[in-house]
This record gives sequence, structure tokens and C-alpha cells, in this order.
Amino acid sequence: MAEAAVPDAGSSDVNNVTAVNPTANAMTYLQDEMKHDVEPVPALSLGDLDITTDEFILDEVDIHIQANLEDDLVKEALKTGVDLRQYSKQVEAELQRIEQASIKDYIKESQNIASLHNQITACDSILERMEGMLSGFQSDLSSISSEIQTLQQQSVSMNVRLKNRQAVRSQLSQLVDELVVPGAMISVILESPVTEQEFLEQLHELNNKINFAKELSFRETLACSDIQDIVDRLKIKAVTKIREFILQKIYSFRKPMTNYQIPQNTLLKYRFFYQFLLANERQVAKEIRDEYVDTMSKIYYSYFKSYSGRLLKVQYEEVADKDDLMGVEDTAKKGFFSKPSLKSRNTIFTLGQRGAVLSPAELEGPILIPHTAQRGDCRYPYETLFRSQHYALLDNGCREFLFLSDFFMVAGNSALDLFNCIMGKTLSMFLKSMSAYVSDCYDSIAIFLCIHIILRFRAITAKRNIPALDKYWEAVLELLWPRFELILEMNIQSIRNTDPQKLGVLDTRPHYITRRYAEFSSAIVSINQTFPNERTNALLGQLQVEVENFVLKMAAEFPSRKDQLIFLINNYDMMLSVLMERAADDSKEVEGFQQLLLARTQEFIEEILSPPFGGMIAFVKESEALMEKGQLDRLKNDEARITQLVRGFSSTWKQSVEALSQDVMRSFTNFKNGTGIIQGALTQLIQYYHGFHKVLSQPTFRSLAVRSELINLHHLMVEVKKHKPNF
Repeated sequence: MAEAAVPDAGSSDVNNVTAVNPTANAMTYLQDEMKHDVEPVPALSLGDLDITTDEFILDEVDIHIQANLEDDLVKEALKTGVDLRQYSKQVEAELQRIEQASIKDYIKESQNIASLHNQITACDSILERMEGMLSGFQSDLSSISSEIQTLQQQSVSMNVRLKNRQAVRSQLSQLVDELVVPGAMISVILESPVTEQEFLEQLHELNNKINFAKELSFRETLACSDIQDIVDRLKIKAVTKIREFILQKIYSFRKPMTNYQIPQNTLLKYRFFYQFLLANERQVAKEIRDEYVDTMSKIYYSYFKSYSGRLLKVQYEEVADKDDLMGVEDTAKKGFFSKPSLKSRNTIFTLGQRGAVLSPAELEGPILIPHTAQRGDCRYPYETLFRSQHYALLDNGCREFLFLSDFFMVAGNSALDLFNCIMGKTLSMFLKSMSAYVSDCYDSIAIFLCIHIILRFRAITAKRNIPALDKYWEAVLELLWPRFELILEMNIQSIRNTDPQKLGVLDTRPHYITRRYAEFSSAIVSINQTFPNERTNALLGQLQVEVENFVLKMAAEFPSRKDQLIFLINNYDMMLSVLMERAADDSKEVEGFQQLLLARTQEFIEEILSPPFGGMIAFVKESEALMEKGQLDRLKNDEARITQLVRGFSSTWKQSVEALSQDVMRSFTNFKNGTGIIQGALTQLIQYYHGFHKVLSQPTFRSLAVRSELINLHHLMVEVKKHKPNF
């Protein structure tokens, strides 16, 4: 507003006007501003309603009047009855007074306003110069930006060229490094022993250069021809030295008493030698492999043949033959069982300590040393020798298979074929000698133990993940299983064909044939628990049936039923005791003989109670049967019989119980069994006497005078307890 008002004062030069009369200019400026800026209050602008003008429109006047009437001040004035004309003059005067005061304030500040005007002018000039400087800067920046873009393009181009050169340099450097044959490599390959570490390192480098040269030859690289000759000569020299070294180690196996595992470990340390030969000189690699196979095949065959022959010298001299069967009588002929001094007699049907060969400690224990055993005059059963022989085979076979897989770098069927080339002759020799032995063997426990030794060894090789001997284990089992089943069937047939009349003097004690069966069956069942075989269980079931039939046939030879029962109980008890020592309590054999023993024991109790107490027992049974039918009155006339029974029991029961106890203890070899039978008999006697009491308490017999002579049941139980034997 200040700059706009100055020209209106009538001067064209602001600076000149301000310099000549700043006060007059300010006054003029303020008056003009007041004229333009001061406006009346809209609510009190009644003077604006000029009704003399030609442009007056009645409608618009009505609108203005209505609008003014709505004003709060107008409403207030109308309410209070103020004279609007007078009020308008007061406002007019007030406005003039304010205008004069405002002009004085402007005049008072005129110096400051003039100074402000000068400062604004100075600022304008300074800003104009700065605008010129910034324009120059902008021009300079434009030129710098173009230069930067140029430099950036040059930098990108240089970076691309650098990367290309680095890539080319890397490939060329690698190519040159692979092509160059260092003098150190030549001297080491030619002069150093193959056992030196530096020879092995340089051999790796030479192998890399040979492979690189082959790769370059496929690409028809000209530089390859520069090094081909020297690389080939170094390869020939290395192959020659390696061949001599490996063959020397292989030939060292052939020396007597050599532990071939030591040179094998040395070869494993230098397994890269064979890898180098296989990659660069296959004929030499094949020569070494064939030489190793031939050497080790002969070594294993010689070792195991000698070892097996020496083991047989420490076997028991007395072995079972075709007459040593379960059903053969002792007096039939002079044979295996007719020699009371035979040390190994019990080993035919008795397991004894022979089962220890299957324990983990002995199964994988040290092998037998034949000459040490001979010096100590020790003898062993066949299964112990079999375990030692086959554990040596397992140990050497596993180690050999791992060596072949590692050193000759073979796997799968290739490894198995190579293993069979080395061990095949030895395994065939084992199978042949075993077939000859098994065909004439009648020791079924020995055969069965050998079967379970093989089953456990097969599990060990499977755990070690060594499949090399799997086929051999199967071949051995195919030899042993049929022979074991044949011997078992021969024993079954021998018991079936046994003639009781040819077995000598009758005796109620356990028969030696049933003892053989008990020992044999418990041995087979205990061994068979780890690796159950259904065919074996079926054959044992057949054997058990034949033994049960044999016991019944033998019992039938006794004239009295009492002796028959004593014989049956003694044999069942003996077989059950032996079976429970080794077999599980829930085995079929144990359950079967428990049922037979219980039935025969109950029958025997009835048999021994019959002579002294038969009359009373018969009366009780007859009376109980009639009581069930309601016909007890049919016995009311048997007073004399009842009196005899009551008085006879009272006078003789103590002597009868004593005699019964002594008879039982003499009849049974197992005191525990005899004691159980006596307790069962006395318990049964009390039950019968309790029944006798119950019958006589019925109305039919209640009037009998002899009832007063009955022994008190509680008193009888106390007295009976005194007769129970204690062992």
C-alpha cells in the first residue's frame, strides 16, 4: 500500500519526493488511504439507500430494508426507540474522529515508513545482484553435469574392459599353471621313495596334469603338445614305482607266520596308488588286482584248512552213532550208552554247559588255539570247534570285504564277486568238510547249536552291513536243518518202536528214556526261544506224543493200578521239573505235562485212600448221589453198615494215615512231589469225612446213636496236620 500510494501524490520519482518533503507526502498518502479504506458498518449503512438515483428498484429496496431489519443492532434500536438519524450522525462523527487519530499515527511514524521504504529498495538491488550470481552458478553446474556424465560413461567402459581382462587372465593363468611341469615334481617323481608324503602329493598333482592334458587334447589345444611328452614319461615312471611297491607288499603276505593285516593297513594308507593306476594304466591295475586275489585266496585256503584240521584233533573222541537214539535201551548192545565211563555220555541228550557257546561273551570270544588246547589235553564238543572256526571266518571275511571295497574301490555286486574270487575256495572247502561231518553226525544238540550259531553270526554280519557271507550262511543252514530234522525223526521213530518188554526190570522210578526226552526237549526249547522255528516246534510236538504213549505202554506193564500211577506220576514229575528249569513256564510242553501230572495225581490219591477208607468213601458217594435224587431214605436200613464205618474210622484212621504217608514217601523219588501228594490225600480225606458228617446230619440218620461217636471235624483237622511231613 505504501508503494502504491506514493505515485498518487503527484510525483514520478519516489526517492525525490521522499527527500524533498517526506511529511507532506505521508499526509497525502494517509488521506488517500483513509478515503479508500474506511467503509461504513453494514448494519448502520442507511445512508446508502439513495432513493433519488435513477437506478432505484423497489424490490431491491425491500430486500435491503428486510436485511437491515434482521440486524441485531437495528432490532435493539427499534426496541429502545432510538432515533436512527441522530444515531447515524453520532456514528459519522465517531468515524471522523477515528480517522483523524489514525492520520496522526501515520504522520508520527512517517520517518520509520520512509526508512522501511529505503531498506526495501536496497534489498531489491541486493536480490537483483544475487539473482545474477545464481544464474552464473546454474550455467556452471550445467557444464559440470555434462562432464560428470562423460566421466561416468568412461568409467563403465573401463570397468567392462577390466573385467574382461581379469577373466582372460584367470583362465590363462590356470591354463599356464596346469601346463607347466615344475622341476620339483620331476625330481620327486623320479627320485623320492613312494612312501614319502611328498611323493604322494606330487602324484596327486601329476594326476591332475594328466587329466588336464587329456581335456586339452579333446579341445585340440596346441599348447598340449608342448607338455605331453614329459607328462607321459613321468606317468610311466610313477606307474613303475607304484607297481613295484604294491607287488612287494602283496608278496610279503606269502611269508610264513606273516600277519597279513599289517601290510593291508599299509596299502590302505596308499589307496590312491591303485586309483592312479586304474585311471592311467588299467593293465597294471588288473595285474595287481589279479595278483592280490591269487595270493589272498591261497593264504586263506591254507590258513583255514590247517586251522580246521587242527581243531578236529581237540574234539571229543567219543561221538554219537546211529545207535545212540532216545528209544534205544541201555542193554540192547554194547554201544554209546553201555559205557558207564564215557565222559561225554550226557552230552547226547543233555545241554549242560554246552549252551554257553551261544552266550554273547563266548559267541564273540577269542577263537580256540589248537596247539594250546592239545598241550592242556583239553577236549571240546563239535559246536565249540564250529563256533571258533566260523568266528574266525566271520572276522576275517568282514575285514577282507571292507579292505576290498576301500582299496579296490568296488561296491555292490562287484565287491561280492571280488570277495568270492578270494574266499570262494575256502568257503567251498568249509561246506565240503561240513557236509562230510554232518552226513555221519547223530548228535542233534550239536547240530541245533551250530544252526543257532550261524543264525547269530548272520545277525552280526547284517548289523555290520557286510553282505559278503550271506550266501554262505544260507548254504550252511541248508546242510544243517535237514540233518537236524532227520535225527529228530529218527529219535521219534526209535521211541515209537520201543518194546517195553525188552527194557529190563520194571521200576516205578523215572525211566531213563523219559529222562533223555526231558533233557533233550528242555535243551531244544531253551535254545529255540531266541530264533523260534515252527518246524522244530512241530517235531517236538510229535516227540512229546510218542513219549507220552511210551510212558503209558510202560505203565501198562505193571500189574497193579497203584504201581502204574506211581510210575506215571514219577515220570511226569521228572519231565516237568527238567523242562521248567530251562523252558518257559508257558511253553506247550510244560502245560501238557502239568495237566497230565495233575490228573494222575488226583487218581492216585483216590487209589491210596481206597484201602483204608474205601467203605466210607463209597458210602459218601452213594449217599450224595441219592441226596441229589431225593432218595436218601433207601439207606435208612443200613444202620449196621454206618455203625461199622463210624467206629472203624475212629479206631484206625491214625494208623492208616501214618502208613499212607510212609508208603507215599517210599514210592516217589521227588520228596517235594511226595509231600504234595500226602497233603492232597489228607485234604481229600477231610473232605470225604466232612461229607460223611453232612450225610449223617440228614433227617434220615439223625436218630442214630452212633452219631455221637463221630470225630469232631476240627479236631480231625488238627490231628491230620501232625501227620503232614516236613522237608
